[in-house]
Amino acid sequence: MASASGKGEEATGGRGVVTRFAPSPTGYLHIGGARTALFNWLFARHHGGKYLVRIEDTDRARSTEPAIEAIFDGLGWLDLLGDEEPVFQFARSDRHAEVAAQLLEAGHAYRCYLTAEELAARREKAQAERRPFGIESEWRDADPASWPVDVPYVVRIKAPREGETVIEDKVQGTVTVANAEIDDFVILRSDGTPTYMLAVVVDDHDMGVTHVIRGDDHLNNAFRQLCIIRGMGWPEPVYAHVPLIHGSDGAKLSKRHGALGVDAYRDDMGVLPEALFNYLLRLGWGHGDDEFISRDQAVEWFDIGHVGKSPSRFDIAKLMNLNGHYLREADDTRLAGLVAARMSGAVDLDLLARAMPVLKVRAKDLNELAGAAAFLFAQRPLTIEDKAAALLTDDARALLSRIASALREAADWTTESLEVRVKALAEEWGLGLGKLAQPLRAALTGQTTSPGIFDVLVLLGREESLARIDAQACPAEPV
Repeated sequence: MASASGKGEEATGGRGVVTRFAPSPTGYLHIGGARTALFNWLFARHHGGKYLVRIEDTDRARSTEPAIEAIFDGLGWLDLLGDEEPVFQFARSDRHAEVAAQLLEAGHAYRCYLTAEELAARREKAQAERRPFGIESEWRDADPASWPVDVPYVVRIKAPREGETVIEDKVQGTVTVANAEIDDFVILRSDGTPTYMLAVVVDDHDMGVTHVIRGDDHLNNAFRQLCIIRGMGWPEPVYAHVPLIHGSDGAKLSKRHGALGVDAYRDDMGVLPEALFNYLLRLGWGHGDDEFISRDQAVEWFDIGHVGKSPSRFDIAKLMNLNGHYLREADDTRLAGLVAARMSGAVDLDLLARAMPVLKVRAKDLNELAGAAAFLFAQRPLTIEDKAAALLTDDARALLSRIASALREAADWTTESLEVRVKALAEEWGLGLGKLAQPLRAALTGQTTSPGIFDVLVLLGREESLARIDAQACPAEPV
């Protein structure tokens, strides 16, 4: 792994790598945002650098405390919280305005007194003439001495008019925009508050951000933000604009494709954080044919240059297959705690943990695990599902009576000894093992699917197992 004095400093003119994740707190942590945070975290870790989090809460109407909490909750669950205390953009408004004043003083920005009505009229005229609308303000080159007093104005950047701006993007490659296409955008509103475009640039500079890794929907913003950066004479960050995530049908990911918030994958779908981490990592980035990649391996192998240019398709089936793998790898005590939180009634955590090795081999999510474990804590009389009830014929109930009698004589209540005894009964009675196992499963669990029947007997214990069998058995001899 490269240190901060290695590849990272080469790319940043001797500065150590600093990345940032900067969500707007208008809702849950979006699955696409989580991947952006992950890529920023990995890039910083790979280069021995620093990863920071900034909450872009300048939109006061839409920014909410619950949304901020949801973002931190999601980042914490994925272990992607910043290396330092988070920065809140709104609290830095005075600093943003200070930079706007510096740009004005240096002649890289100007006061624009065009009213909303004037701009609307010019926009309508451009539309009528079927030409693109661009800001052509007569205030751009006006002498500051001519600025009116006590008249509302905005501060606009003086975007270059000639030539072109080129960005060597680490994902998109060389991207060129003619400077004539860049408007003199507003950096300070008429009420003195900074715009998003200004705030982002100032915050990135003050936080020492060297690499801006974000969604490619921000690529056009980079050309505008460079106007501010160059106006201030600040170091330019390295840009890496990552393609957005699409649904399985190739369309931009939306609610119709399923859950969008990280919290839904955790709370509703029972996904483990390491599974989502692994899956998001593989969305647009890969390391050969490796499918299961640990956190340490991800840090060692990650390179932003290997992120693909094309949008990735979110495949919920692949995520759940990954989740099944991580369930099987997970610590049983940890799993028991997660599963217990999804179960109603009293739960014996020790018993649940002991059951995990046989329960988790079949499950793909925590909800399935909770459902599979429910029989362990069911109260008698047991609720029997319809399919299971169909197995409890009169002949089967008579068999259960004979099985119960034989099991009462078992000296050892272990999976091995119980298997030997039941198989011997099947052979003695001239029946296949399934003829005994199926009604046993129905009687013990009320279901037609469960862990191995001998594991079920051991987990329930002698007393409870025999009580459940007795409850479904009848003394009649099988025909």
